[in-house]
This record gives sequence, C-alpha cells and structure tokens, in this order.
Amino acid sequence: MSPKKAKKKALEASSNVFTMFEQSQIQEFKEAFTIMDQNRDGFIDKDDLRGTFAAIGRINVKQEEIDEMLKEAPGPINFTVFLAMFGEKLKGSDPEETILNAFKVFDPEGNGVLQKDGVTEMLTTQADRFTPEEVEQMFTAFPPDVAGNLDYKNLVYVITHGEEKEDDKE
Repeated sequence: MSPKKAKKKALEASSNVFTMFEQSQIQEFKEAFTIMDQNRDGFIDKDDLRGTFAAIGRINVKQEEIDEMLKEAPGPINFTVFLAMFGEKLKGSDPEETILNAFKVFDPEGNGVLQKDGVTEMLTTQADRFTPEEVEQMFTAFPPDVAGNLDYKNLVYVITHGEEKEDDKE
C-alpha cells in the first residue's frame, strides 16, 4: 500500500475514534501509549515495541512477531491510530455475546438467571478466584432477587454497555 493510501486509510479509521470511548478511557489509553512510546517521538515503532516487551519481561521476542503487530496498523502508529486500533478490536468482536455464552454454560435451563450460592461457589473456587470482599462488591452492585437469583443477562448488559437497560430501571 502506498504511503498516501495508508495515510488516507488511517484518517478514515480515526475520524470518529474519540467518540468511541469515554474521556477516562481515552486518558488511560494515552497513558499506555506514552509508556509504550519509549523514545518519545509520538509514534510506536519496532524499537518501542521491543522495549515495551522487555519492560514486561519478554526479552526474546521474534522480529516476525513485532512485524506482524505493526502490520495491523494502517500506517505509522501515532496516538489516534493507536486508539482507532483498540476501537476496531473492541468493535470487531462481540464481547456481550461472548460474556453471555460464558454465563450460559452455568445456566443449563437457559432461564437467564444463576443462583447466588452457585455463583459465589464458582467465583471463589475456580480460575482467578474472587475474594469474599470482591464477591460482596459484585452482589452489592448487582443484587440477586429475593429468591437468590442473579440476572446475568442484565449484568452482562451493564458490563458491556455501562448502564442498566431503560426498561429495567422502573
């Protein structure tokens, strides 16, 4: 791709990128970009990626892996392109469906709810285990109904969209 076409594609990809994120998220991405831009030239290049990998303990990263990462960008990676790439990654997948499918594994009846005791057991004994305090925080934010059922469909909606559905706020 010619440099002119790459620049045009980068501009198209980034035209509305700042509307895809909240201001606090943009600030977090800016901090990450600044950390990765080790030579402080405003662009992330091969040397910056190699330095970033070294900073997290990955010293023997193959050049091909770095080249593949850079090929994902439509051109030189400045902050706007960096943000657009994250936006595309997030938009390109369906995290809501993925998270719902994870919960559905524990909902064989498919009724959209899980028992509080079962959720607590799962979260405190499997994989990245929650502490009792983390479980309590979750149930404070997403309280189960009087029967002890957790509406995981609403929980997933809030996780992926950031607010409750309008019809659930009544």
